[in-house]
Amino acid sequence: MSSNVVYQKGRIHDVVANPLGKFLDERGWLSELFRTDDLPEGFRPEMAYISMTVPGVARGPHEHVEQSDYFCFIGPANFKVYLWDARKDSPTFGLKQTIFCGLDSPISLIVPPGVVHAYKNVSLENGIVFNAPDRLYAGKGKSQKVDEIRHEDVVDSPFTLD
Repeated sequence: MSSNVVYQKGRIHDVVANPLGKFLDERGWLSELFRTDDLPEGFRPEMAYISMTVPGVARGPHEHVEQSDYFCFIGPANFKVYLWDARKDSPTFGLKQTIFCGLDSPISLIVPPGVVHAYKNVSLENGIVFNAPDRLYAGKGKSQKVDEIRHEDVVDSPFTLD
């Protein structure tokens, strides 16, 4: 763990944030969450899920050893995403980054292994988040240890949310 690091603001290497387009018509809207021809070389989702987060609640901070997450924040709420680069071999080790996204700024976000991350619903309504990680949760048949290092309850953690 990188508890002795004082994180500075900056853009984190290997984190990929792209705007998501909405195609509008009289029926409503449609957004392509991902296309394999738009994903970075070597990144392929293994599963997908959605989660609902109530207003004012955060998920994380946590990190993965091997897994990359592919989040889509599209609405109906807005989120504040927190990122900390805890990868000692990264050119941006020790940087922290925040991104505001969701209904007002829909994005896809790839978070690589070793980047501590959290997100908080900053709206007054429930928020939906899509994730298509490149590893199966708990491995094939849910028979392996979950690839997650949780920091939520660590005393004096450098990974704090405001």
